[in-house]
Amino acid sequence: MMVNESIRIGLANDVSSLRWLSLLSYSQLARYDSPSCYKLCAISRTAGILAARKKSLKRGFATRTPYAVRQQLVSCYGFKMKNGELEIPISRGKRLSIPLTKHTLSVISRPGVKTRSFTLTRNRLSLCIACDVAIVDCTSTVGVDRNLRNLTVGNSQETRHYDLSKTVRIASTTMRMVASFKRDDARIRMGIASRYGERRTARTGHLLHSATKSIVAMAVERREAIVLENIEGIRSLYRKGNGQGRKYRGRMNGWSFGEAQRQIEYKARWVGLPVIRLSRRETRGSSLSCPRCGERLQSDKRLVRKLWCGKCRIVMDRDTVAAVNLSRRGRVRFARSRPLIPLEAQGGAVEAMKGNPTTVIPGVDAPKLTQPTKS
Repeated sequence: MMVNESIRIGLANDVSSLRWLSLLSYSQLARYDSPSCYKLCAISRTAGILAARKKSLKRGFATRTPYAVRQQLVSCYGFKMKNGELEIPISRGKRLSIPLTKHTLSVISRPGVKTRSFTLTRNRLSLCIACDVAIVDCTSTVGVDRNLRNLTVGNSQETRHYDLSKTVRIASTTMRMVASFKRDDARIRMGIASRYGERRTARTGHLLHSATKSIVAMAVERREAIVLENIEGIRSLYRKGNGQGRKYRGRMNGWSFGEAQRQIEYKARWVGLPVIRLSRRETRGSSLSCPRCGERLQSDKRLVRKLWCGKCRIVMDRDTVAAVNLSRRGRVRFARSRPLIPLEAQGGAVEAMKGNPTTVIPGVDAPKLTQPTKS
């Protein structure tokens, strides 16, 4: 109710900034019997809604009048942990105690973990936590090549494949079941299809979690920085009119390469492992260049996902080639920002503390490689 009241005030005064919205709304929200911390969070949420609406209008998109329907309580003030429960204020002198699960208690009780805020809905409680971690001193790099049916991770020493072919079967089964619906009511059909879509997302996410957890754990154990390729804009390759079949386009557009990158990045940040994100120019040709001599690899229809080098006279898996090349290119970027020193030669480990996770990782995001200029 406070969010909708703030939306009404913001629209009436054409205000979307947090500062002006607070000056206009805070006094009018005094009639709600609620702690002041919730009023501030409601105004902050409203500012985000109005800013998104204003951005859509600038782009020329037709927007409806925003209205908050989902009931939720968000706050970063006034709560505390006590006797395995979360206590939140509900009125003057009264608090509501919510019991926490054993897994939640084990996570928030770790050294250095701090609870920043909570989000409470009708049937779910979410806690936002932060942790100060030491940056891992890496001695090498490992490339991650994302494909539809597997994740290939490795460098010139070793390469590993994580099978994700089950995600393709899950997607095809879900699409076949949704296509078999014969309901006339579009609302009922949409509701059933959305449940199948949520089930597909959950199963796919579980498989990706298993693979990405193993990737990050292995990289931390071997002190290897993770190198990710830049494949933004790849969806444009699978559009109608590109000479591809409908099933093939649907299968490729259902490829969750972004989710795999998101999981790897947040798990790596949680343990302090550096992540190197290559540019599109640095990523180009990673699966077509021979990792031994640098010559362009040749393809053959008789070889499934295999390439051969005319100079080295060897046949290599294209996923392995991409992972090795990404690892080498990432090592060049990493060496420009912080040289890789063997652990035996290090006099002592210097602890680098990191606060809230950011997209810029110290010691990794150095300037990109540039073309040599003629003087």
